[in-house]
Amino acid sequence: MEESKKRKPTESDESSAQQRQRLVEFRRDCPYLDTVNRHLLDFDFEKFCSISLSNINVYACLVCSKFYQGRGLKSHAYTHSLEADHHVFINLHTEKVYCLPDGYKINDPSLDNIRHVLNPRFTKEEVNHLDESQQWSRALDGSDFLPGMVGLNNIKQADFVNVTIQSLMRVTPLRNFFLIPENYKHCKSCAVHRFGELTRKIWNPRNFKGHVSPHEFIQAVINEGFRIGEKSDPVKFMSWLLNTLHSDLKKSSEKKKNKSSIIHDCFQGELEVVNKENGEGQNGNYTTSRVPFLMLGLDLPSPPLLNSIPQIPLFNLLKKFDGGMKYRVVKLPKYLILHMRRFTENNFFVEKNPTHVNFTVKNLELKDYILLPKENEEDEIKLKYDLVANVVHDDEPNEGSYRVFVHRKSHRKSEELWFEMQDLHVREIHPRMVENSEAYMQIYEQQQ
Repeated sequence: MEESKKRKPTESDESSAQQRQRLVEFRRDCPYLDTVNRHLLDFDFEKFCSISLSNINVYACLVCSKFYQGRGLKSHAYTHSLEADHHVFINLHTEKVYCLPDGYKINDPSLDNIRHVLNPRFTKEEVNHLDESQQWSRALDGSDFLPGMVGLNNIKQADFVNVTIQSLMRVTPLRNFFLIPENYKHCKSCAVHRFGELTRKIWNPRNFKGHVSPHEFIQAVINEGFRIGEKSDPVKFMSWLLNTLHSDLKKSSEKKKNKSSIIHDCFQGELEVVNKENGEGQNGNYTTSRVPFLMLGLDLPSPPLLNSIPQIPLFNLLKKFDGGMKYRVVKLPKYLILHMRRFTENNFFVEKNPTHVNFTVKNLELKDYILLPKENEEDEIKLKYDLVANVVHDDEPNEGSYRVFVHRKSHRKSEELWFEMQDLHVREIHPRMVENSEAYMQIYEQQQ
């Protein structure tokens, strides 16, 4: 009897199910469209049902912005429509909109702006001309924002994440790669897809609000040595993030026999390291090896015992890599990441070095300090860099906060802007304020 009850679905059952799916009514004149509250809609959080905590077949109520599972007769979304008298729901995966409890599908072009906020889309042409537009957008609350220059919610001391994300958004090839999901559609990494979604939301000119929450992205990385509610170092997070994105993207392209990735194309340089094998003084044997790098650490001089704040030019710190001692740069990346080693930790406390590093935001000339092996005369042109992001740490080592100065690129130099970003706070500043800041981590772009 039990075997007879457990009947496998037949072809007639599947065809009838398909017929029921086809019988879903399409309507344009839904009487509940005026109940949609765009001011409450927020798709930055994880797509889980607020009752069952399932991420399968989840719908968002377009009236109260809560997430519910299913739309069948016994589903949570169906029950919510009866209890709360909310009738318009959107499937968070298919982006189809339905009216419950009636069950018909709503086909109305006025809902397209909601779909664009749920899943921002960019064409290749839009991406290629993204920096040409300096047009400001207006949020639903009336505030103006510049796409790409939006604030990020600080989710329990996650400012180290925010400054890292804002800095990477200034790397044009990286940004353009993640704005097109087809570039990484075969990748199964959650971190890659969450980073791509966050990138598209930050640069979305049709956002309903002038800020974005990195909640989903942070949820994807908290199990990798970073915890919500605990402060961490943006240098450490930057290193982990770049290596993770490279590793995951490389796995998805193994079939194409491509050992590189957009990460290494942007940030990877090469060092020549001198190693001493044996012997003492100058009589020992030396060997050289080449080591790839994604960022360079610069050692600050010890601060004086007096209360004065010392200053040192950035070029003096870069002499570490001129080949005079142990390291020599033999290949510079398109985007050079530098970090100043300001923090030293002992058994009792963490100490911060307040030394001010003097640097320039334009035309950082490296040819006199980093002697690259010349292959042709054109190599000298590529030794000039422009600053695009500058991360700063304020206050005490264990209690301070991070903020970042970022550059808004434009094809017209008269329209180039600098912004100071600290979580939700974004304001335009003069470039001199960047040069006077206490730099901790910087990203320089190679002039083309």
